[in-house]
Formats: sequence, structure tokens, C-alpha cells
Amino acid sequence: MKTFVLNGWAASADAWSLCRFPRDRVFSYVEQLDGAPEAAMREVDGVILVGWSMGGSTALRLAIAEPEKVRGLVLIAATARMMKAPGWDGMSERRLAALELGLKMTNGEGFFGTAPGSPNPYMLDSDENLERGLAYLRETDVRQGLEELKASGRLRCPVFIFQSEHDGIVRPANAEYLNSMFPGSSLEMVPGVEHALPIVISKRIDAALESVRGNLV
Repeated sequence: MKTFVLNGWAASADAWSLCRFPRDRVFSYVEQLDGAPEAAMREVDGVILVGWSMGGSTALRLAIAEPEKVRGLVLIAATARMMKAPGWDGMSERRLAALELGLKMTNGEGFFGTAPGSPNPYMLDSDENLERGLAYLRETDVRQGLEELKASGRLRCPVFIFQSEHDGIVRPANAEYLNSMFPGSSLEMVPGVEHALPIVISKRIDAALESVRGNLV
């Protein structure tokens, strides 16, 4: 069974270096913008999707498009919509602008509170790709697709959701919404950490993937 990891915006593959679960491919945010995960999905009969942050939105889009192929879904600091909207607790334009500025000023080093000695999951790419990623964050909204997927009952795989209680980028209420979209899903709210969950809770993510694979036996 293939396992695809969908990485976060401006994040390097080092974000997953503390995780031990087997993975066939880690898709960068640029590859996501270019449609590479959709192309890879056409080549498989079944897949486990692991999505973090922006990659969580991509994982949701793939699950909506081809739910019968998804054998497991692990969503980490993921959201159906990043930005604020009427009745939706999302990130403000001001916070997004600060996020962009912080990446450019610090080159991603420690901006998200990564612990000393841990791998840094953030690295700058070209300004053009960062701007493309910003546009994706501003525009992506998969709530209607999720609600239609829930009504159809077509997704029948294990779903694990991990969310920090103190995430300033993805609001905790977003994880609660996702939990409501997937009956029987497992939601874990992580206290005392920020957005870089693949580093902070790597063992729990590994355990979720082991559970998904155990379900396939």
C-alpha cells in the first residue's frame, strides 16, 4: 500500500525526519501547486494520505476527488479553509502577511518555535513559489466538497486528526469541523505546542499510521 505525504507550505522533507512510518513519496508544496499528487493518484489503486497544514488541504481535496482509493487519512494541523470567513474561525490577512514576512526575515529558522537540536521543517523557496503558496492558502476552501462527501458516505477508511490547542495558524475549531465531517474519526488535541506537529508528536503520528496499516491486514 502506497503512502503519500503532503507537506506544508515552505516546508522541507526534513519535517518528517523524526517520523518512522514508511512513506513512498513526500510531495512538496510546489509539487502540490503543480498537480503532482493528482497525477500520482491516477497511478494507484489504493493509498494512505498524510497531510500537514497546506498539505492537509491537498489531502482533503484528493479524498474528495477519489474517496474509494483512500485507505487511510491522517490530517495534521489541517483545515478545510485557512482564512477567515463569515461564521468561520480562520487566519486573518494580517496574520498571513506576518507569516510571509517572518519567513523572509528569518529564512524559516525558529520562526515557529522549533526546539533547539530538532530538524528545521521550514525552508524558503523562490519568491514566486512562496507567492503561489500564499494564493493557495487564501483561496482554498473545500468545505462544500467535504459536506457532499460526508453525505455520500463514500469515504470508509480510518481518519486520524491531530491539532494543537495553541496553533496560531490553524484554529482548533477547524479540527473540530473536520472531525464532524468524518464519522468515527479520531481527534487528538495536543496541548502546549504550536504548528510543527510532525516534529513534536512524531511517535503519535507513527502510531496512527501503524493503526491504519493494521486495519488493512
